[in-house]
Amino acid sequence: MAATSDTKAPTVVLVHGAYADGSSWNGVIERLQAQGVHVVAPANPLRGIAPDSAYVAGVFDEIPGPVVAVGHSYGGAVISNAAAQAKNVVGLVFVAAFAPEEGETLGEAEATSKDSVLNSALVPLHYPIDGGEPAVEFAINPEEFRDAFAADLPPEQTALMAATQRPVAELAFSEPNGPPAWKNLPSWSVVATGDKAAGADVIRSQAERAGARITEVDGSHVIMVSQPQAVADVILEAVAAVGRT
Repeated sequence: MAATSDTKAPTVVLVHGAYADGSSWNGVIERLQAQGVHVVAPANPLRGIAPDSAYVAGVFDEIPGPVVAVGHSYGGAVISNAAAQAKNVVGLVFVAAFAPEEGETLGEAEATSKDSVLNSALVPLHYPIDGGEPAVEFAINPEEFRDAFAADLPPEQTALMAATQRPVAELAFSEPNGPPAWKNLPSWSVVATGDKAAGADVIRSQAERAGARITEVDGSHVIMVSQPQAVADVILEAVAAVGRT
């Protein structure tokens, strides 16, 4: 029976990271849907660890049946926090994604990377909040977007991505993470060996700490865009594994 008509088959929820939106998963979605997998790619608010995790936990709760949660970059922290709040997540897939420990901030983790060049490419912006001074958010300098974020994609494509990027609140990097779901759920990780945004070294180290099954793929931080089949294969592996449990 196709996954779309079987409530016992896992739904795959794809959570994008900073500077991106749900369309970054399009190539992966096409391949998963071709295999009969039910897929949802919600909009990550990008306002901070606590609010984003609460929002995504709500998305999980609205889905009948089990969920395989997939996160890219900052989205990895979000799915790990959100899955700890939900009851129906049965597996986690980190795609060039952070898998933080409780109390850890992404800013602290990122500061240890020797591979990342992202911080020097960030531009601080501001947005209004109720009852307070404007808050800080970050975008990537369009002139540095390709090198820091998506070096294995054509310049024409990265120019579009730079123009449509969604800034992320500073809280995403400074807010401590809660209890991680990877301590209790089977996990998989795609490490992009050319990741200069999150940093391949940090992503690999956190995946090892989480006990994730690691697949290394040659490509940039946006590996799900440049190599969607490789990413889809890992997700399908996770779906098959949790479906047998």
